[in-house]
Amino acid sequence: MRLLAASIAFLTRIPIRVKVPFDAADVGRSTRWYPLVGAMIGGIYAGIQQSFSPRYPPLVVAVLIVVAEALMTGALHMDALADAADGLGGGWTREDVLRIMHDHAIGTYGGVALILLILLKVTVIAALALRPHTLYYLVLAPSLGRWSIVPLSKFLPYANELKAGPAEHVGTTELIWATVLVIGVTALGRSWRGFACLAAVAITTSWFGRFCYRKIGGVTGDTLGANIEICECVVLLLGLALP
Repeated sequence: MRLLAASIAFLTRIPIRVKVPFDAADVGRSTRWYPLVGAMIGGIYAGIQQSFSPRYPPLVVAVLIVVAEALMTGALHMDALADAADGLGGGWTREDVLRIMHDHAIGTYGGVALILLILLKVTVIAALALRPHTLYYLVLAPSLGRWSIVPLSKFLPYANELKAGPAEHVGTTELIWATVLVIGVTALGRSWRGFACLAAVAITTSWFGRFCYRKIGGVTGDTLGANIEICECVVLLLGLALP
């Protein structure tokens, strides 16, 4: 349960009280629980959808869901996407990319990425509200998104070796455990569509990981967070596109 608590504390702003502070090893090994924590976050999205959709238009409910994401996660992954966009878009060399990512100021690439992310999520979630299985995709997207960083952490080196920290402790056990959990969440839909989303997330993660490896020699906390947001959008878009 300590590792589950560590994953909740790392991925959300939910206060977790423990006698001994979490160290880098705890956070790394807690990645095995990431799909479950993602599903829990998605469950809150689904609850908002169910509670407010009878009273408000789909677009308003979609905005409330994105606001809930920002509040629950402290906009951690949104910020990571902005930093990654600035670095990968504006840096020519590995050193430039890492330096720009480390700068907390948001540049043009980051600002545009944030605007497009929010617009995409709001409009797609609003459109999904008019389709069946809306709640399933609201749960599946954050679960698959958080699973996606486990294989990235396992198979790719950390680009900034001095700050590897938790990534060093993501091993085969964490990957297997997280994959079993995410397959269980995916199977809740009892449809091939969920597994199509899982395959799409795996392909997207593989492509993005390869891109990061060529660009900076591995991953960083910002690129991991960016991959979560990218994969969530992939799942939501597929939920809208699949018959």
